[in-house]
Parts: sequence; C-alpha cells; structure tokens
Amino acid sequence: MSLGTAATITGVDRRKIDQIPDLTGLKSEVIIQKSHRWDYDHGIRNAGVKMVEVTSRAELENAISEKTAMMFFLNYANGKGEIKDAEFAELGKKARIPTFNDCAADVHPVENVSKWIKMGFDLVCFSGGKGLMGPQSSGLLLGRADLIAGARANNFPSSDTIGRGMKVNKEEMLGIMVALESFLARDHAKEWAEWERRVKVISDSVTSVPGVKAEMYLPEVFNRWPHIRVTWDEAASGIKRADVVKKMRAGEPSILVWTAENSLDLGVITLKPGEDRIVARRLRQELQGEKA
Repeated sequence: MSLGTAATITGVDRRKIDQIPDLTGLKSEVIIQKSHRWDYDHGIRNAGVKMVEVTSRAELENAISEKTAMMFFLNYANGKGEIKDAEFAELGKKARIPTFNDCAADVHPVENVSKWIKMGFDLVCFSGGKGLMGPQSSGLLLGRADLIAGARANNFPSSDTIGRGMKVNKEEMLGIMVALESFLARDHAKEWAEWERRVKVISDSVTSVPGVKAEMYLPEVFNRWPHIRVTWDEAASGIKRADVVKKMRAGEPSILVWTAENSLDLGVITLKPGEDRIVARRLRQELQGEKA
C-alpha cells in the first residue's frame, strides 16, 4: 500500500521519490470512504498523505482537487460504504484519478485475481499469505504499468526511497511467484470439494455430541472459502467456548480455533491430509468434556 500510494504521487520522477514523505508542492491527499478507514491504512499515510474522508458520491466528487493523488478502496468494506466497487472505479476514471483497491484476502475464487483490474481499478493488492498460501511477508501489487513502474522506483534496492526498509528477500520473491503459478494452475473445483469434505468430517464428528450444532459458512468477502460454525448451549452443557479454545490450543497437537460472538469457528483450507480427522476427534472430546 505504501509503494502503490507513493507511485501515484511520484511516478518515476527521482526528485519526487527522494522528497517524499515531504509532499511540499506535490499531490498530497487520498480520498477514502469513512467506512473504509481501518488500522492498515497507516501504510497509505506512510507516504505523507492526508486522508480525506467522504460518505457519498457527491462528497467524493466535491473532494477531488489538484491535491488528490489517489482514491483508495477497501474491498472488505464493499458492503459498508455508499459507493460500491464498480462505481468507485468509474468515478476515478471520470476524474482521471488513480484508484487503488486493497483485496488482501479476497483472492478466491480464482477469477478475483483479475476481477478488479478488469472492473477499472488502477492498482490492486493481495496478500502473499492467506488464500495464496505464499510467504506471509510477501504480496502482489497489480495494475497499470506506469504505476507499477513508479512503485518499483520507490522500492529497494534504491537507497533513498520510502520502500528501502520494506525489503523482501529473493527467496520470498521466488516463493510468491511459485505460489501464484500454483494457485492459477490448480483444479479449483476439486480443491473446493476437498474443503467441503473436511467440513463434513469435522461437522459430523462434533454434531454426534448431543446439543451441538455445526454448519458450513462462507464469509461475504474476506477469506471467502469454507468455514465451520459450531454452537451449543454453554449453560446447559457447562462447557464454555473460551475453555474449549484454550484446551485445543494447549493440547497435543496444538489446534487453533477461535470464538465469534456466539459460536466456535474453524477454517479448513490449511489442513494437511489426515488433519481434519485429528481436529474432528479433539474437538468432539472437548465438547464431551473428555480428557484428550
């Protein structure tokens, strides 16, 4: 996000690259919907810009000025803001302002790799970890060739750049390339069927415990792949969700699950062959109040 933002300010102009985050005389504002503000937008502010918050199309259009470097969109918040993704990209094109969409964990389904570029966004980024399952410290920045060139110019190995301290080593670069090639080449229908099978193995196991319910769900956007939601009456069973999480984590093997508002949630895509049965057995034991 820092490199993409810097690219919209400097292009490949070495004088501007050396100057940021001092934006004197440079474009210095990024427009963002108020509902799209979140912790990670510090990565945008690293470039020295001021975040200009808007809530409606009219406010966005009025906020555009000669200071506007970029319009930023958080894909995870697409359902929250008044301006949806396609309209946001269209407004950027109309105003000739670069648009940047952070799609960190939204790589599934595979069509998403190119979806938002085709929609009209000028820059799109994905996490190298999460759905791509590449090196966690890597990522993808995709988009307009001139902006990608600007991002590279703001990055290492050049010494006097905002990205000098964001070095990604050669092994990680190779790792994310292989992860992307593998992701694009996989049989995604077969992979999805395997995830659903794992869900069924775990769900069938835990629902054999009286009073326990389990269902598969898909997050609306972020991490959109099969998850399991497990619920039961804590008061009736005497078993608390927080205790189950703690015991699963402390057991052998250590298994990480998490609590939502009224449920225990699990993901299945990172499990290795046979681990679904281990999770199923351990979780059933804890829900029955047995010793592991």
